[in-house]
Amino acid sequence: MEREGGEDDEIVCLDESFFINDNYQLTTFTFGAQVIELHCLQSASTDFDLTGQLVWPGAVLLNDYLSKNAEMLQGRSIIELGSGVGITGILCSRFCREVILTDHNEEVLKILKKNIELHESSQNSLCCAELKAEKLEWGNSDQLNCILQGHPKGFDLVLGADIYIQICTIHQLVLYACFIVCNCFQQSSIPLLFDTVEKLLGVAREKKCKFILAYVSRAKVMDTLVISEAIRHGLQINEVTGTRAVVKNLEGVVFEVTLG
Repeated sequence: MEREGGEDDEIVCLDESFFINDNYQLTTFTFGAQVIELHCLQSASTDFDLTGQLVWPGAVLLNDYLSKNAEMLQGRSIIELGSGVGITGILCSRFCREVILTDHNEEVLKILKKNIELHESSQNSLCCAELKAEKLEWGNSDQLNCILQGHPKGFDLVLGADIYIQICTIHQLVLYACFIVCNCFQQSSIPLLFDTVEKLLGVAREKKCKFILAYVSRAKVMDTLVISEAIRHGLQINEVTGTRAVVKNLEGVVFEVTLG
């Protein structure tokens, strides 16, 4: 904590650690026959883009879908975008041969790595894949190229759930315009997401790689933007039949995105 200004106009500046909530709870989730325990928050922390500290409805939707279609994971290599606490990647590790979990936030990466260690050290671990956490900010070519150096032919599947949720930091908030500012950040993240997806699918063209996106609708403008950005990047986006569902009072659906 720092203090600025004179005695009459003293301003207290709080550092980032003041806003970080790391009161994680060991929580159990069940998807079909698969039971997963991991550390997560029970409510969202929106400061400093720490939305990845809890399990969002989209991740529940995606894990339900994957647990019912586990054959699509067997022996595959997977990269997950915006992994958060790692619930989807950990589920996939029980079927895949390799899973790379990514996130761009350092604080989220800490809990992600902790959950990977918890899962791999569990006496009842069903993990049969190598699990690895990597830093990846969408649109960051250096970070993506670093990951692809170890995977020159790309991955079999790209996964993502509720990853378009991007909340601005406290330094970027103006109280009366909070919603407007946050909405702008949400929208600006979508083109960068599909920049990254386009490159991952392009590298793995021979594998006929797919991007499986669990999408939960929160605003009509976002619904339109996700589809239009996929198309603008030359990708085909199709709803997976039978996946539309209500999760925690929100309507969600699973999309399959491929090269055009």
